[in-house]
Amino acid sequence: MNRFDHCPTHKILKSSGSITLLLVSLWASTGCNTKTKATPENFTKAVNAYFLERSECLFPNLRFPYATSDPTETKQMDSLVRSRLLESSYESAVKTTRYRVSRTGERFAPRFCYGHREVSSIDHFTPPQTGPSGFPETTIDYHYALKDVPVWAQSADIAKEFPKMEKSTTTGGTDKITLAQTLAGWQVPER
Repeated sequence: MNRFDHCPTHKILKSSGSITLLLVSLWASTGCNTKTKATPENFTKAVNAYFLERSECLFPNLRFPYATSDPTETKQMDSLVRSRLLESSYESAVKTTRYRVSRTGERFAPRFCYGHREVSSIDHFTPPQTGPSGFPETTIDYHYALKDVPVWAQSADIAKEFPKMEKSTTTGGTDKITLAQTLAGWQVPER
C-alpha cells in the first residue's frame, strides 16, 4: 500500500485508468478555473479590485499652495476653508485668493479624495473579443456606490459647491469600463 491508497480520488484514477485521468484533466482546466469566465461576479471582483486603489478626488492634478481669482473656484475653495481643510489669504495687489492646506486638511491633501467605487450591479457586458491587449476583452456597463466616504465629504456646504462629489457620495453613478481576460482572471488593461 502506498501513501495515496487512502485517497478516494487516487482510487478512482487507479481503477479507471487513462479515461478518468483525461476527464479529470479536462474538468480541472475548464471547471476549476472559474475566475476567468465571463460572469457578472468575476467582473464585479475585477472592477472592485481596480477601484480599491483608485479613489474619487476633488483635485486629481492640483498642487497647494494654490491661487485663483475665478469666482467658481473661489466658492469651492472657500467651502473647504469653512470646513477647516484649507486656509486662505487674499492678495489685493493681484486680486487673487491663495489657498494652502491646514493641519486638519493634511490628511486628505492635495487631492482631497472622497471614497472609492464599489460595483452595485453589472448592467450589461459585450461578448469577449480579442482586443488591443491581445487578450479577450469586454466592455462592462455598471452601477456603483462610493465606499469609505470621509466625514468632510458629507458636509452640505462642501457638497453644494462640488455637485459631482455630492451625486457620487449620495446616489452613486453609472459608468463603463473595459476588462481583459488573463490567466489570473479579469483585469483592467493598462494602456
